[in-house]
Amino acid sequence: MTHRIAIVGIGKIARDQHVPTLAASPDFELAATASRNGRVDGIDAYTSLNDLLEARPDIPCISLCTPPHVRYADARLALEAGRHLMLEKPPGATLSEVHDLIDLAAAKGLTLYATWHSRHAPAVAAAREWLADKDITRLHISWKEDVRHWHPGQDWIWQAGGLGVFDPGINALSVLTAIYPRALHLTRAELAFPENRDTPVAAELDFFDPGGAAITAEFDWLKQGRPEWDMHIETASGAARLSEGGARLTVDGAETQGPDAPELVGEYPALYARFAELLAEGTSETDLAPMRHVADAFILGRRRSAPRFDW
Repeated sequence: MTHRIAIVGIGKIARDQHVPTLAASPDFELAATASRNGRVDGIDAYTSLNDLLEARPDIPCISLCTPPHVRYADARLALEAGRHLMLEKPPGATLSEVHDLIDLAAAKGLTLYATWHSRHAPAVAAAREWLADKDITRLHISWKEDVRHWHPGQDWIWQAGGLGVFDPGINALSVLTAIYPRALHLTRAELAFPENRDTPVAAELDFFDPGGAAITAEFDWLKQGRPEWDMHIETASGAARLSEGGARLTVDGAETQGPDAPELVGEYPALYARFAELLAEGTSETDLAPMRHVADAFILGRRRSAPRFDW
């Protein structure tokens, strides 16, 4: 069954990932968009979600790609109008508003899908399987990239609710919570805020593992050149490295899973395939564990000043 779907928010992530994925999807047909400034050639375009909902009752599914700090109103509007809803990561600006959406979707019998695209990176499942029976002693996350390359001129990420370095960092946390065999909680955070911005440019995190392993993370948004999206894992029976954002798994120096395995699909095709499964099942998927860790970091975080950031 092919579902008509509309994208709300035609920005960089929509153009880079959602639009081409839907063009190739066997499960969805991109039927319309809603965006103040963007549009997709050949697709019906509206300047607001409200206009789209009124004009297109034939579209049962909405994919929200707007920034998280302005997403809630549109998300609630879509659910109130009886549309199934897929949310880009993170699913909202606060845990409370996302819990409200979860309750509303359940009350209306609608599918709500809070996506974490990095969980569908090629080697994440293999890493989870490898770790399942290991005596883990240490895991360190090094997640560093250049904000000027990945978010050029996007001031919303520096505004309150925009997450700052946790915009990429939450990808690391989504992988961590997908592969780790036990629940973790944050015990320490140090956040570096540029003097002219509301969100952090760097972060250091420590977690408590009931199994006794040392779990740490380091996020940096000013790394030039090649990104560093790695997890270094030490166990009593060997060491592993999950690298390139979850694309490669190396165990004791030998690559066991890479991005070119023929059975693998891309992260965003996997997201839309999962959305189609949820629609067929009449269920929702709303794991908020990565977002909880970010919220805890802002609560526990010791703030330090960093040099001003300008584009």
